[in-house]
Amino acid sequence: MKEWKKTSCVLCAQNCGLEVLVESNRIVKVKPDEDNPRSQGYVCRKGLNIAHHQHHDQRLTHPLKKMGNEFVPITWDQALTEIAEKLRSIIDEHGPRSLAFMGLGGLGAHSEAVFGLRLLRSLGSQYYYNAIAGELTGMYWGYGRTVGKQYNATIPDHDHTDMLVAIGWNGWMSHQTPQARRHLDQMAKDPNKLLVVIDPRRSETAERADIHLALRPGTDALLTRAMIAIILQEGWQNQEYIDCYVSQFEQVRPWFVDFDARAACQVCELDYDQVKEVSRLFATRKSSLHADLGVLMGRHSTLTTYLEIILLAVCGRLCVPGGNVIPGYLMPMGSHSDERNPKYWRTVVTDFPPIMGMYPPNVMPEEINNNHQERLRAVLITSSNPLRSFADTSAYEEAFSKLDLLVTVEIAMTETALMSDYVLPDLSAYERWDTTYFQWNYPGIYCQMRHPIVEQTGQALEGSEILTRLADKLGIIPTIPESVYEAASKSRSEYGQALYTYVQSDPKVAAVLPFIVAKTLGKEMGSVNLAWMWALLQNVPKDFRENAARAGFKPGPTMGDDIFQALVDHPEGLWIGQVDPNKNFANLRTEDKRINLYIPEVEEWVYSITPESEAERLATDGDYPFILMAGRHMDMNANTLMRNPEWNKGRRACTLAMHPDDAERMGLSDRQIVRVTTEAGTVDIELETSLATRSGNVIIPHGFGLSYNGEVYGVNVNWLTKNTHRDPIAGTPLHRYVRCRVEMIK
Repeated sequence: MKEWKKTSCVLCAQNCGLEVLVESNRIVKVKPDEDNPRSQGYVCRKGLNIAHHQHHDQRLTHPLKKMGNEFVPITWDQALTEIAEKLRSIIDEHGPRSLAFMGLGGLGAHSEAVFGLRLLRSLGSQYYYNAIAGELTGMYWGYGRTVGKQYNATIPDHDHTDMLVAIGWNGWMSHQTPQARRHLDQMAKDPNKLLVVIDPRRSETAERADIHLALRPGTDALLTRAMIAIILQEGWQNQEYIDCYVSQFEQVRPWFVDFDARAACQVCELDYDQVKEVSRLFATRKSSLHADLGVLMGRHSTLTTYLEIILLAVCGRLCVPGGNVIPGYLMPMGSHSDERNPKYWRTVVTDFPPIMGMYPPNVMPEEINNNHQERLRAVLITSSNPLRSFADTSAYEEAFSKLDLLVTVEIAMTETALMSDYVLPDLSAYERWDTTYFQWNYPGIYCQMRHPIVEQTGQALEGSEILTRLADKLGIIPTIPESVYEAASKSRSEYGQALYTYVQSDPKVAAVLPFIVAKTLGKEMGSVNLAWMWALLQNVPKDFRENAARAGFKPGPTMGDDIFQALVDHPEGLWIGQVDPNKNFANLRTEDKRINLYIPEVEEWVYSITPESEAERLATDGDYPFILMAGRHMDMNANTLMRNPEWNKGRRACTLAMHPDDAERMGLSDRQIVRVTTEAGTVDIELETSLATRSGNVIIPHGFGLSYNGEVYGVNVNWLTKNTHRDPIAGTPLHRYVRCRVEMIK
């Protein structure tokens, strides 16, 4: 029997709506979902190939335990009992700082995060490592200081801006905003709008831009300081906005008033007059800014994002229509964790604090591979493959070999799973109920509770169920009154009353509430994730209820249940909230309710970004004359979520891109195998000449080097990256500026 079912893509954060044809429990055809209110029939080729993510030879079906060099199937009870006993033993002997979690959710399944974090906290640890802390936390840190909460980072108001500046963002390929190609195409074709791209490479987005500033790699901070200086020196700042909404402007003004912007542009290898005109346009139009990994993984990463916040503020472009706005959300992507508060741990050896409640993956190898009495000894990993996803594969392999316990919860036998002591099979995103909390929309708040569309094979469980059972084995979950179980079997309204009574009778229950819901309502619904979505909607804050009312949901005690039922009834997803675009400043959480521009800890860093100092730091290295961009978004990569290379059959998916002039000068030719060497390591890879690549720059995409059926497909670029090559505040990797050399293989 064939049946079309609605779902969404889980291969990037946009989660575009899909319709899939299921036959004999297999996805056999995929098309975009025209009914999805957010993506509206938009999808890229990754989403159209989700069958390769769901069906492949490395799917896990049973709990596995490593015995010697082999994995043997064991029962769930044995696996969780042994893991719990080992965790207790490690924590009892070495303390809670010896335990860390990594992962929790991935790109398409965020429900399990609350369960993993509650388990981690119940065991006394704060060490939560996540991919977000490998990319975005420098930006979150800057917004945390300037607008008051780290999770209130802004996004461009794409629908109302008339000038979009894309900095290090190739939206045509990376998306990172709903319907990216449609939006960029409309911007490019509209004579009343401007699309400006700042990127060393002539990317697919740059090809469509009205203006392309092809800056020298690594000069983003210098250019941003120059643009602010030009605006202030010319008097183009929005003084009325500054007087009304900004604090501490006079404390940052000296950073720019005497800055030599013309000399800076020379170092950036840009025309000063063109940079000046872009600065004027940005200051005087309804402009917005979209930065991405070109900045977030570039030199001076956190400082650059902070300077971009200053640029937006002095031009009056924060929290205003058409500018950069704080979106609404059902659940923030993390928690505010100001490092100045002593309650937050710092890592033992590298001394990094959490940002958004997350620690940077770049420091984990050092936190394991040391002799400190409180070093990491046990790591639980869900929905993550650090041996291919994060910097310095060699450092990770060495560190993981020294753990006392490594547990991986996954759908596939990944490179990380192969190093684990226990491998626990998770249901795939298409075998379970689940959702994501990504907040890329404005002013609407979108949500989709993705339905199971294929049945599981084997003994896999929802990740949330696995974590709940482990919490039970660890004795974290108290005895639940029979009345709560009975109410769950009757109705959601009766269950809500019984659960409320139980929590009121024992305040300690709130700390493990997700597990209570999982064992009671989750059992009745047949899904922990589905039950938790119901529970989450019963206790949303006042501002979300106001947003939900604007989206058409009736205020009152049943609003949460009404939204839940609507999500179940609409597998294509729906708008569950609508923020008030005239009250975006209400999201400011600083003491004075204004944008606080001055961050004293980085003042010296700002002053160090001069034309002279940057010219010296960027001077060519004779041993490593090229700058490698380690990672590139394409239609042919999906992090490490696509194990089977068949989805790219016949395509040149993993190559070293180089400008033809560089190749000719070195006597190299297209399709030749060349050797790339960095401080971290060496790889051999096929050369692809491309006019889009800047001379002196080379590019290797991420998401390859995966072992499948005995063969390795493509090159793992993280053999070439050092985990210590990172931002000093956020710890994010500087992947967009890795010095390397390229040689002919003799």
